[in-house]
Amino acid sequence: MPRSAAPGCRALLLSFMAVALCSAAHAVLFSSAAHADDARLAPLKDLDGSFPFTPPATLDAWKTRAAEVRQRILVSQGLWPMPEKAPLNPSIHGTITKGPEAKGNEGTGGYTVSNVSFESAPGLFVTGNLYRPLGLKANQKVPAVLFAHGHWQNARHADQDAAATRKEIANGEERFEEGGRSRFQSLCVQLARMGCVVWQWDMLSDSDAVQFSRELVHGFAKQRAEMNTTERWGLYSPQAESHLQSIMGLQTLNGIRGVDFVLSLPEVDPKRIAITGASGGGTQTMLVAAVDDRVTLSGPMVMVSTSMQGGCTCENASLLRVGTGNVEFAALFAPKPQIMNTADDWTKEFATKGFPDLQTLYGLYGAKDAVALKRGEHFPHNYNAVTRSAFYTFVNKHFALGAPEPVIERDYEVVEPAKLTVWDAEHPAPKAADPEFERDLLAKLTAESTAAITAAAATKDGLRGVLAPAWATVIGRTAASAGDVRWEMSEKSESGGIVRMTGKLVNATHHEEIPVLWLYPKPWNGKVVVWLDDSGSGAIEADGQPIKAVAGILAQGTTVIAADLFTPPADADGRQRVVKNPREFAGYSFGYNPTLFAERAHDVLSIVHFLRTAKIGEHPSPKRVAVVGLGSRGRIVAAARAVAGDEIDATAIDTQGFRFGKVLDYRSPDFLPGAGKYLDLSGALAAGSPRPLWLAGETEMPEVLAAAAKATGGGDAVTRFSGAPADVAEAAAKWVAP
Repeated sequence: MPRSAAPGCRALLLSFMAVALCSAAHAVLFSSAAHADDARLAPLKDLDGSFPFTPPATLDAWKTRAAEVRQRILVSQGLWPMPEKAPLNPSIHGTITKGPEAKGNEGTGGYTVSNVSFESAPGLFVTGNLYRPLGLKANQKVPAVLFAHGHWQNARHADQDAAATRKEIANGEERFEEGGRSRFQSLCVQLARMGCVVWQWDMLSDSDAVQFSRELVHGFAKQRAEMNTTERWGLYSPQAESHLQSIMGLQTLNGIRGVDFVLSLPEVDPKRIAITGASGGGTQTMLVAAVDDRVTLSGPMVMVSTSMQGGCTCENASLLRVGTGNVEFAALFAPKPQIMNTADDWTKEFATKGFPDLQTLYGLYGAKDAVALKRGEHFPHNYNAVTRSAFYTFVNKHFALGAPEPVIERDYEVVEPAKLTVWDAEHPAPKAADPEFERDLLAKLTAESTAAITAAAATKDGLRGVLAPAWATVIGRTAASAGDVRWEMSEKSESGGIVRMTGKLVNATHHEEIPVLWLYPKPWNGKVVVWLDDSGSGAIEADGQPIKAVAGILAQGTTVIAADLFTPPADADGRQRVVKNPREFAGYSFGYNPTLFAERAHDVLSIVHFLRTAKIGEHPSPKRVAVVGLGSRGRIVAAARAVAGDEIDATAIDTQGFRFGKVLDYRSPDFLPGAGKYLDLSGALAAGSPRPLWLAGETEMPEVLAAAAKATGGGDAVTRFSGAPADVAEAAAKWVAP
């Protein structure tokens, strides 16, 4: 029994387990002072927060959780569903041959270096160098290593000066004045000498990857008015975020297509595919390893930690780290071999904070020894010779290369950067930093994604396997994860056979509070209507009496609930909160926190879940729950319905013609990353098929909704209202309580 309910309320509370929704115009039940325990009133989380990882107790629990996190990564990167893979059209040229050195030393075989470009998507070029061992026998298969370089400017073309190299030698970071000039060539050369194919590619804007500027990729700070449009938008705009198009997503795609590329080489063993990288390259390594099952060994360096998660715009994306973080991303690779390191940076506490948890997780698989840590807190942020040696030795062991261990790097002759350049007279570079290319690329990706998801939504399997799971990630909660919700009553009165109760629903799992008003008629017929509109908890009364539409519902014996949806302190202009980072990038805020829109959808789920699961004594929960969403709450109810499953029996929604595709401010209360990609509000409505739906605010039936209803056997489950806006409330009331 609810802890604040008197025994005499038992018969009353039996009825429903009532709950309700947001109101600002009814004495503002929700206030930060009255609900200081709501976790959502705390400062927003940012990339410098704390990101601990607690392994589940069982392997089955972890597999369920891992699937959710892997899906979150794919959705956040714009890769759910995976885009159709167009031909790579690789170009391999400018090959340089380096012969073997004296025998008797490990890793001294000959190798070649080639300049390579391919297209990860039509017109988007990935550039880099391909290292291949010499002397392979016919049909011999060798491992491949993908090397993501991270935030060393002009990494592949870098040529460190002699003074800096000598300093690193003196500090024990490097070994050779010649080979120490390029840590990137060093790793590639050594692995090629050990018998591996190595693909080392450019981050966007680096070296030969000229199609986006470095300022845009790594230094974006201000929204660009010319790119913030409802059509032909640019990166970082609200519409790009709504369609989950980001620099990070493009780089993740480039990494996955890199796996495609190396697997297209006849000498590569598909069972021995490794990926490594440091700093931002470590971030790329984690994500590609987490989502691409073809990778069999991973080495994310100086990146995995429970603290800073990646400071660059290219390491962040909306939705990515909501409720998760880098240590858990690394955990997704278990039980396959994985090695990491520490340095005098944000990873310096990883040996005691995070790594033991990874070992525990690997232990669930019986593979605790498959995860390794090379400690190096005495070194600065690096992928130095010591760290590289640890990686070589790890690869040597798990890929059975046969070199003496530990593997020690040998010196080599550095290839001048000019000879490693992909673009030349015969292979001309694409236009650099072209805004029209940016617009064209995003438009193509949007059209292809929309077509694929629309086709999926027209089938039952696609609806349940693609669209509905996507909306679950976008909203960040479902009926199954709604939490343990309890009722706390404040006031109770009775008049004219109607019991009026105010109080709050407390979500104990997520530490959230929802002020609620509910009206309970005697006798009760076992049905509940949750009535949500812009007046919040004041929506169902006027001058102390139920409004006309609600009075008709109560007269039939149906309980009606209203509530104040979450409303945090807002800026003076009413825009939703963002983190303190001054750069105008949605991913810095909404890569770590749900948007206000999503949090309000969570409240709807909490209300409905309470009704469905709360038990008071021997009395059952309601036999029917309907939800009405009017005004701006209609779109929120539509999103909640998409992920509520069978907990909502029927829904009446007035969309007011709203579309996420028209939102041009990432701080708007209606901003929702991913909503545009997953077919906008129509997609949310379709994801809730085939449950009964009454729909107002639409001039015609959305095609994707009609197709989804037909595919799920609910072709007649949608009733479209075409009357006057003034009649919407009463018409909705009549439909939900026939």
